[in-house]
Amino acid sequence: MDIQTATEQLRAKVGEDCGLGAVLKFDCGADGAVVIDATKVPNTLSNDTSLVADCTVALGVDTLGDLLSGELEPTTGFMMGRFKVSGDMSVALKLQRIV
Repeated sequence: MDIQTATEQLRAKVGEDCGLGAVLKFDCGADGAVVIDATKVPNTLSNDTSLVADCTVALGVDTLGDLLSGELEPTTGFMMGRFKVSGDMSVALKLQRIV
């Protein structure tokens, strides 16, 4: 999976209002990032890596693909160390609403 495919899949899942109420960044390192701004309706998605997020999930693009496809549950992925969370952990706990 590439970052553009991940962005489109997330855009479809987020819709107009995912109920997150915060800015969440999926940081895939050199592959790029997907930033969900759910502080206003309609929610917006971008690939702007300079945006400041309430919560950042650092992971590989393949792990992001596994989350989006349902092959990896967010809690399991975190416990297995497949991704790291920084910032507001309460936002990360709402991740299941999106993926």
